[in-house]
Amino acid sequence: MLPRLSKFFSFTASRDWFYRHSFSSAGLRSVATNLGEGTTMHCWVPKIHYPCKPSLVLIHGFGANAMWQYSEHLRHFITHFNVYVPDLIFFGESFTSRPERTEKFQAQCLMKLMEAHGVHRMRLVGISYGGFVGYSVASQFPDAVDRLVLCCTGVCLEENDMQNGLFRVSSLDEASSILLPQTPDKLRELMKLSHVKPIRGVPSYFLADFIQVMCSNYIEEKRGLIEAILKGRQLSNLPKITQPTLIVWGEQDQIFPLELGYRLKG
Repeated sequence: MLPRLSKFFSFTASRDWFYRHSFSSAGLRSVATNLGEGTTMHCWVPKIHYPCKPSLVLIHGFGANAMWQYSEHLRHFITHFNVYVPDLIFFGESFTSRPERTEKFQAQCLMKLMEAHGVHRMRLVGISYGGFVGYSVASQFPDAVDRLVLCCTGVCLEENDMQNGLFRVSSLDEASSILLPQTPDKLRELMKLSHVKPIRGVPSYFLADFIQVMCSNYIEEKRGLIEAILKGRQLSNLPKITQPTLIVWGEQDQIFPLELGYRLKG
C-alpha cells in the first residue's frame, strides 16, 4: 500500500510544507533577495524586527535546506533574538550564475543579504559547511560579527588530511557521492556517518522520495563547493579571527573527526 501511495504523495514535500508552516508560526517570513550579478538568496527573516534584541544568523550545512537543519532548534532562539535563517547558494531557493564556489564568496553573499535586511551587526551559528561560511564572515567582516558558534566544522582541515587517512572517505569523488546522495544506498551511508544512532529499516521508497525532492538540484555546483573547501587548504593560511567563539563538537563525529576540533581550538 505505502509504495503505491508514495507514487502520488510525497512524504518529503509534506514535511517541507510542515516546516514552512512552523517557521511562519514562529514569526518568520520567507523572502528571496536579488543581490545582483545573477545571485539570489532566500532567507527566513523576522516579520517584526525588535531593536532591543540582538540578531542571530543560523547557517546550515550540507543537506536539504535551512529549514530541515534548524526546525527543531528554532523555538530555543526565537524569543531571545531576531532570528535569520538563510539558504546558502545552491541550497533551497538560493542560486547564482557566477562561477565562484568558495566559502569566501558564500560569506560575501551572506553579508550582502544581511545588509539588504538592515542588519549590520550579528551573532552567527554555523553547522558543518555553514561553519566554514560563518568563519569566513567573521574574518572578512570583523566589525559585523559580535560572536561566533562553530558546530562540527572542519574549517582547519588541510588538503592532505584526506590522503593521510583522517576521514572515513579517501577521495573527493567518494565524499561527493555520500554528501550528495543520488541513490537510497548512498543516503543510508550518509545517515550512518551523520548520526550516532541512525534510524534503521527506512524503506527505499522514502529515501528515493527525499532524494527526488531535496537532493536533485545543483548537483555539479554543490560538488564544486565541496572541492573548493578542500583544494589547496592549509592551516597556515587560515585567517585569524578575534571574536569570542564557542566550539561545539560531537566526540563521535564521523564526517569531521574530533581531532579537527582540538586543532581549531589550538
